[in-house]
Amino acid sequence: MNEQYPASAWAKLGVLALVWGSSFFLIKKGLQSFTPLEVAAVRLAAAAAVLAPFSILRMKRIKRHQWPVILSVGLTGSMLPAFLFAFAQTQVDSGVTGALNAMTPLFTLIIGAIIFKQWVGLRTVVGLMVGFCGTLTLVLLNATGALVLNGYALFIVLATCCYGMNLNLIKTYLPDQSPLTITGVSLLMVLPVAILYLVGPGEVGSKLVSPEAWLSLSAVLALGVFGTALALILFNHLVQIGTTVFASSVTYLIPIVAMILGALDGERIGIWQVGGMGLILLGVWLANRKPRVSPP
Repeated sequence: MNEQYPASAWAKLGVLALVWGSSFFLIKKGLQSFTPLEVAAVRLAAAAAVLAPFSILRMKRIKRHQWPVILSVGLTGSMLPAFLFAFAQTQVDSGVTGALNAMTPLFTLIIGAIIFKQWVGLRTVVGLMVGFCGTLTLVLLNATGALVLNGYALFIVLATCCYGMNLNLIKTYLPDQSPLTITGVSLLMVLPVAILYLVGPGEVGSKLVSPEAWLSLSAVLALGVFGTALALILFNHLVQIGTTVFASSVTYLIPIVAMILGALDGERIGIWQVGGMGLILLGVWLANRKPRVSPP
């Protein structure tokens, strides 16, 4: 990872880690009263709504050939991960979810190499292999070390694949668009999906009969406004001022925040899970410890 970035860039990376590291805790609280589909739909609706006044004004800035890319960014960077994480956390602790989310930089490299024809060196390949070993540890072992395949963890892996695609799309096809434009308009394009569910089969309103439900709703709204809308603006800004790998390396810090909050909330974090997270972070470090240079 290139270390020649100003202190302000690293500070923004730290703020983003705190916000996104808290997101898994907020999802957990939202699931106490609502279904995964409801949590994801409210999250997307809140994020899109808070940015709607800016998004509508900025739609004219999108070039015709960029509209399919903006839609793809909305799908891979917001909508699909929102649903995948919500489903996953019905069976996966928030701390472990944050650890698995650290796969994002590795999938960024894989997708960049396979689809966007970016060069990948031997060190990167070794890092990918180490990271996948850590992922398998978290997917196959529980806190006590017992061999238990948790298929729900694969939802998180799929979500990190989506993030990897999203990063490469932004860096490759939207370098001339501002972070606010990319985030706001892409969220606006997936908003109809959330609205259709909330006004149709969703039962959020009927569940707001207890203080617990209101607390869950507050958590999801905070997740949408801060953990999705404002955080995505900051994230897309980091993609543009740095590299896709620098921006996605926020996942170095996210697992730490997520696991601390999870432990404070009573989650059991075993030595195998700490080891799995360590392997993932080691893999990310190995893959990014030096800037990649294209061969002559």
